[in-house]
Amino acid sequence: MNSINPAAWRAFAAAIGKDQVMITEEDRNAYADHFAADESKHEPAGALAPASAEEVREIVRIANQYRVPLWPISRGKNFGYGGSAPVTRGAVVLDLSRMKKIEVDAATGTVLVEPGVGFFDLYDHLQSKGIPLWLSVPGNSWGSVAGNALDRGVGYTSYGDHASRICGLEVVLPDGDLVRTGMGAMDGSPNWTLYRNGFGPGWDTMFCQSNLGIVTKLGLWLMPEPEAVAGYDYEFDKPEDLGWAIDTLMPLRRDGLIQQSPSIGNWLRSAAVMTTREQWTKDDGPLDDKVVAAIRDRFKIGWWSVQVRFYGHLDVVEASMRVLDRAFDKKPIQSKKPALWKRGDPPEGSPVTGVPVSFPLANANWHGGRGGHVGYSPVLPPSGDLAMDQFKRTYALYQQYGMDYHASFAMGERSLTNVNQILYNKDDPAMMGRVDSMFRALVADASAHRYGEYRTHIDYMDLVADCYDFNDHALRRLNTRVKDALDPNGIIAPGKSGIWPKGKRP
Repeated sequence: MNSINPAAWRAFAAAIGKDQVMITEEDRNAYADHFAADESKHEPAGALAPASAEEVREIVRIANQYRVPLWPISRGKNFGYGGSAPVTRGAVVLDLSRMKKIEVDAATGTVLVEPGVGFFDLYDHLQSKGIPLWLSVPGNSWGSVAGNALDRGVGYTSYGDHASRICGLEVVLPDGDLVRTGMGAMDGSPNWTLYRNGFGPGWDTMFCQSNLGIVTKLGLWLMPEPEAVAGYDYEFDKPEDLGWAIDTLMPLRRDGLIQQSPSIGNWLRSAAVMTTREQWTKDDGPLDDKVVAAIRDRFKIGWWSVQVRFYGHLDVVEASMRVLDRAFDKKPIQSKKPALWKRGDPPEGSPVTGVPVSFPLANANWHGGRGGHVGYSPVLPPSGDLAMDQFKRTYALYQQYGMDYHASFAMGERSLTNVNQILYNKDDPAMMGRVDSMFRALVADASAHRYGEYRTHIDYMDLVADCYDFNDHALRRLNTRVKDALDPNGIIAPGKSGIWPKGKRP
């Protein structure tokens, strides 16, 4: 499937080299969303792999000339949300993974990365050079540092809100112009990655989850290596423990004592990376309480679990631990396991200490076959009662559709993000036949309570965008006006976040 003008392919090859223009069936399959229920729905026409911002600019110029829709990706590893596949079938993937330059300023704790730099790349760079800076990494860390931040991904340290740590972008606009935001707008400024605002309007967030430009460099603040990290791994025995646990932790999060975003996850979030369903039951229906109890007993995990960590000087961390102990005093916890890392110790080896990992992707094997999952992540107020209500309604929908409940609640400073994964086996037609209806039911349920998703799979971008309905979807009108002004030919990621160019709007 390839409807792109052959002259465009020849022009792209002349610009970046024939070897970096990928249009075979094997190439198209490589950029498909292999977790998708229907991979053909988002099949690209091919892919282009530039090596520099100048090559990106030339690709954009050619794309405008031939009206070729481009789908920029950093590394294309955002599985559960679409991977490398475009919203629009027949778009050309703009694969930026060859762009891997890293510029670290150890004195200021900042880094300037190109989009192809992965978390493992940056971690190895810092370790090999002995630079005392830490990453914040997502649970599955094989993706792009820049791409994760631009999609508002999160990690497990006190620098876990990655989008909030962006400082300065270099962006190729839809007409091929090259712009630097903030202080980067002054040629040669030493403050590009140090001061976000620059002069006049701030544009960094305009390029998060958007299709208004192609980011070719991203400044990010990194955490100075702390003197110590300490905390507890808590296990809670009952589903109803979710409410009081959140109400215990959120005041400490809000007043700044806890600066990470603790994520309280249910038993399956832990179990799905350590075992498979078929080891426990042959029943296709929802797991009964006896099976759940057996799995929990085998791995010594609670119905809910959370890791809480403090970062900084040892005496400050120890004082923070005493406050945490008082907060949980006489609370009905199942267990708590202390954790302590001090500077000079070997790497602790987990995301809470900034070490990238990839084992969480093993949860795709839970059902066997060609496993996959799709993410569903509404945001709600930071209330234990509301979290319990959200849990009960969502759990009931999992039960209704015969799926196993896999979820967590990430605690922001003033909000909760209920991150759910619908795990499935693509080789089970009956199961796959339920996924779309279930996802739509989840979105409808959240929208009825006026909760919106903070990001979503490419299949559902229009559905989720439609939930943001104030003043008859005024936000969508604003987005499309900006889109039309910057990208009149509609070549950059049509349909991304529900933003469509003229002539293609649903």
